[in-house]
Amino acid sequence: MSQTSQPLTYVHSRTAVLRNENIDTDRIIPARFLTTTERTGLGKHCFEDWRYAADGSDDPAFPLNQPAARGCAILVAGHNFGCGSSREHAPWALLDYGIKAVISSEIADIFRGNALKNGLLAIVLSEAEHRWLLDNPGVELRIDVAESTIRLPDGGTIRFELDAFSRHCLLNGVDQLGFLLQQQDAIAAYETLVEKAA
Repeated sequence: MSQTSQPLTYVHSRTAVLRNENIDTDRIIPARFLTTTERTGLGKHCFEDWRYAADGSDDPAFPLNQPAARGCAILVAGHNFGCGSSREHAPWALLDYGIKAVISSEIADIFRGNALKNGLLAIVLSEAEHRWLLDNPGVELRIDVAESTIRLPDGGTIRFELDAFSRHCLLNGVDQLGFLLQQQDAIAAYETLVEKAA
């Protein structure tokens, strides 16, 4: 079976907030790091040109370098996250960095597709819901993939859209190939049926 990652059932974490709008894939993982086909090792270059000062040390001005953002698995990003060129390295970098879910009011279609195929939960919320999360960094959320819900600290719930195929793949930790391999018995039965009918 082709695994993308560990099955993703829940994400329970505080949020890190990156308010910038129109964060493109070159910001997420600069093009000079696209020479590898490995999914691991890219986390250290995630947001490379923002994260580090000229001497290579962590830039304290970058929001994800703040102590409160350390260890957060949920990234709340500004509007139109993941725009720009298509590259699977962008979700690979975020996953390797430790991000399991990205939330915004708009996520570029190609990036969102690449993210979901690679085990990164990409959630689009209404502008009002998104604004509340932007204005409350560090809030603790519990995301239920099967139910497509986000549980807020006050007990309230936000629902989000997630297509059935992406949900299945996330819950089972498989990609498109993995999904097809899960259907081997049905495929074999169909082939036998066709052979008999020929």
